[in-house]
Amino acid sequence: MDTNNGSKLKNMLALHRPGAVMLSGWLEANGISRDLQKVYKKNGWLQAIGAGAVKRPDDKLTWHGGLFALQQQAHIPVHAGALTALTLQGLSHFFRTQESVFLFAQRQTKLPLWFKNYDWGTTLHLVRTSVLPIGIGLTEYKEKNFAITIAAPERAILECLYLAPKELDLVECYHLLESLTNLRPEVVQELLQKCTSVKIKRVFLYMASKAQHQWLSFVDRSKIDLGSGNRSLVKGGSYNAEYKISLPKELA
Repeated sequence: MDTNNGSKLKNMLALHRPGAVMLSGWLEANGISRDLQKVYKKNGWLQAIGAGAVKRPDDKLTWHGGLFALQQQAHIPVHAGALTALTLQGLSHFFRTQESVFLFAQRQTKLPLWFKNYDWGTTLHLVRTSVLPIGIGLTEYKEKNFAITIAAPERAILECLYLAPKELDLVECYHLLESLTNLRPEVVQELLQKCTSVKIKRVFLYMASKAQHQWLSFVDRSKIDLGSGNRSLVKGGSYNAEYKISLPKELA
């Protein structure tokens, strides 16, 4: 190996974050050509995990390392949200042996095949929706060697309500919201004002009121469009006249 190629190998190793996927296009942009990547794969310094994506042979990948590559290398606006985000922040009190991972992105977002086809050891659900505004209510979750973008608690609980009642139980969502005693009212305000789902906004306000959260007193409900007409979330539920919603009787 000549001096130049040796220097590029050191550069590649310096760029690497243990546990994270490396994308071929990103490596190329950082001076590691496609031909050189082929050499590295042939010599066992890199291992392909799908078209356009590689890892170090000794790395044990999780979905976190794949999401990192999507966010930081491919610049795809996708984040871990809903129950997944709350769990990462220690705010979920429900244990599941087979926890699904919820990733949220705008409606038009497409994920590369290497990410969709790789066996991450868990079930991934990509939720495509524009019901909440881009870039608001997000935070960082730090792994040992890198960080990923996830939904902050204010956004994550709204995403849970988006998934309810089909994919998440409404009573479970209430207990999650009940435990969120430190939500930032200014973030809640902005998210609710820009949320396009009447259902989410009505259910969130009803649950927050039922839980008697102090931060709710700092949210100006007059600026939140709650639409008109009734909304039924479950058959045979209990009707709440203030928010015009039918909810499970356990939440009445």
